Amino acid sequence: MTADVSVPSSGSKGSSAPSGLRKVVGASMAGTIVEWYEFFLYATAATLVFNVIFFPPSENPLDNIIKAFLTYAVGFVARPLGGIVFGHFGDKYGRKKLLQVAIILVGVTTFLMGCLPTFDAIGYAAPILLIVLRFFQGFAVGGEWGGAVLLVAEHSPDKQRGFWASWPQAAVPAGNLLATVVLLTLSWTLSEEAFLSWGWRVGFWLSVVIVAVGYYIRTKVTDAPIFLEAQAEVEAAKKTNYGVIEVLKRYPRGVFTAMGLRFGENIMYYLVVTFSITYMSAHLQMDTSTILTLVLFAHVVHFCVIPVVGRFSDKLGRKPVYAVGAALAAVWGFVAFPLFDTQNDVLIVGVLILGLVIHALMYAGQPAIMAEMFPTRMRYSGVSLGYQVTSIVAGSLAPIIATMLLSTYGSWVPVAIYLAIAAGVTLIAVAALRETVGTSLRAIDDADRAKVASEERVDA
Repeated sequence: MTADVSVPSSGSKGSSAPSGLRKVVGASMAGTIVEWYEFFLYATAATLVFNVIFFPPSENPLDNIIKAFLTYAVGFVARPLGGIVFGHFGDKYGRKKLLQVAIILVGVTTFLMGCLPTFDAIGYAAPILLIVLRFFQGFAVGGEWGGAVLLVAEHSPDKQRGFWASWPQAAVPAGNLLATVVLLTLSWTLSEEAFLSWGWRVGFWLSVVIVAVGYYIRTKVTDAPIFLEAQAEVEAAKKTNYGVIEVLKRYPRGVFTAMGLRFGENIMYYLVVTFSITYMSAHLQMDTSTILTLVLFAHVVHFCVIPVVGRFSDKLGRKPVYAVGAALAAVWGFVAFPLFDTQNDVLIVGVLILGLVIHALMYAGQPAIMAEMFPTRMRYSGVSLGYQVTSIVAGSLAPIIATMLLSTYGSWVPVAIYLAIAAGVTLIAVAALRETVGTSLRAIDDADRAKVASEERVDA
């Protein structure tokens, strides 16, 4: 991967990318692919490996999967903390510097995961160490997303922000795709005994090489001019604040609307890419290699669809595209699980692709939507808070809740109902969302500046 990645034109006349934007997109995607490769490597390993080697044996295979998912959830709990800390310092010192810190931290923790002894070797110390490393991994990833998408969004033209800012979102399935390819290759080439003994560790150790590439690429870009201007202004006017407290004080509607938008989308994603693996492997007893191959095809389509949807959000508006995605998410579970039960590969890959296309309708526009909610001086804090806090009650718990519902009722129906309710919450948030397509970030800064000045006159 190079810094100047090739991304397609938006397709509109006179709308070529500003100088350096493609390099910024490439740098943002490079690091994001690295970090989400490592984050999702853990997610897949939690279902296929960690439930076997880091916990004592159990008669019910779902019991240890639930325990493994609980360690998985720790990363989500840490993500809002990472978003707050990285958001605060990212608004103060710049997006680029904090992104470089994040990529190193997530790389070190992932490599160390590959070195952990098993439960048979050190007992309960094994899952405890796993939890500690997972916390720091989640902390780093929590700080990654806001900086990566803002690096692009703040460089993008106002009328094409949905398209360009969707590319870092496409890096998430690319990272998941890379993790799936690595584990699939290992499962194909090694016996089950060798894979569980040492083979799974290779994927975690590879993070060193991937992190080095991603870090290097990120050294080749700079923060956007609009951020540098806002940074200089904040430093000159010492009374002007930034950070999580300030954004909650001044833009609570933006934060809570962002959380609502994330809720159904985040649950949808982890039911499709994580719980579906559990359902097919533990409940339907399907072959691991077959499952990973089917998921692989779905990730490829997801990667391709996200920028297309981002472009539609520029043309049709943020709200209608998002609303369609949330409405379709409400019914996906009732279609998907009966097709999973057929164990027909064609039907399964079709419903996985459908799930990720529906997810893309919500996910692609998020960077533009959230960037357009907050002024530059507190944008990193605002988008990170709105995006990451939701992950505690959404993505982190979704595989656990779904697995517990399946274990308790022995049926997929409660899981489908759970997703439908989550999608309903997101539809309410879409209704509350202000349409921001084509909004100038400088105009948002001007409005914020005028608001602060007005308050200072009143106080005087």
